[in-house]
Amino acid sequence: MFLGEDLLGWLLLALGASMMVGNGLALVRPPEKLDEGDLEKAPLWRSVLYISLGLVATVAALGTLLGS
Repeated sequence: MFLGEDLLGWLLLALGASMMVGNGLALVRPPEKLDEGDLEKAPLWRSVLYISLGLVATVAALGTLLGS
């Protein structure tokens, strides 16, 4: 198979980790320069929801990759 047998596990790990890190950094460091239509800071509850979804995806991917 192209790129190995665990391609979906690796993709899920990348997606979950990027959701966690990206939304976490958006909460910690809002953008300094705002373009037209940008928010001053990231919405708290949406960011927390995306961080938790990213955590679930990351744990599921790690379970898949380490269990095989």
